[in-house]
Amino acid sequence: MQNSFYNRVANSTAHRPIRDTLSGAILNNPALLPELFAIALAPSDKNHHKACWILELVMEAKITWLSDYLNHFCVTLAIYKHEGAMRSTSKICLFAVTQHQKTGNFITEKQLQQITEACFDWLIDPNGKVATKAYAMRTLYIIGKDTDWIYPELIRILSEDAARHSPAYVAAAKDILRKINK
Repeated sequence: MQNSFYNRVANSTAHRPIRDTLSGAILNNPALLPELFAIALAPSDKNHHKACWILELVMEAKITWLSDYLNHFCVTLAIYKHEGAMRSTSKICLFAVTQHQKTGNFITEKQLQQITEACFDWLIDPNGKVATKAYAMRTLYIIGKDTDWIYPELIRILSEDAARHSPAYVAAAKDILRKINK
C-alpha cells in the first residue's frame, strides 16, 4: 500500500489545512475512499490515526459514504487504542447516529449496538481524553432517544464521573444532562 496517496497520509499532520487538503482530495476523487478506509480501519497500521483524522472530515461532508464500510467500521471501534483515532471515530459515530435519526435506516440494530458499546467504553475509560468522551456522550444522547435503558445509564455515569474530570467534561456532561431532563 506504499503509493502516493498512502505517502500523503503518512506524511500528514493534525494541522487543519493539511487535513482539509487531503479530505478535499477524497471529496474530489471518491475513488480514493477505499484506500482511506483501508488505512483508517487498520489499527495495526502506524498511520491509521492520521487516516482517521482525514476520514472524519470526509464523513462530516458525506456521511452516506460510510454505508458501504459500516460493518467494518463498527467492528473496528472496539479495537482502536490511539487517542487520535478514537476521537475522530467517536465524532464519525455522532455523524452516523445523526444520519440514522434522520432516515431511520442508516444503521442496523447490530451496528447501533456496536456504536453504543464503544461509546460507553470510551465514556468510562479512566485514561480517555475529554473530546472522545464528549462525542461519545452526545452520540449516546441521540441513541437514547429511541432506546429506553441508555438515559438512566448515561445519567449515572455523567453524574458520578463529573467530579473526576476537567471543566470541559463537566460542561459537556451538564449540557447532556440538561437535554435529558427537558
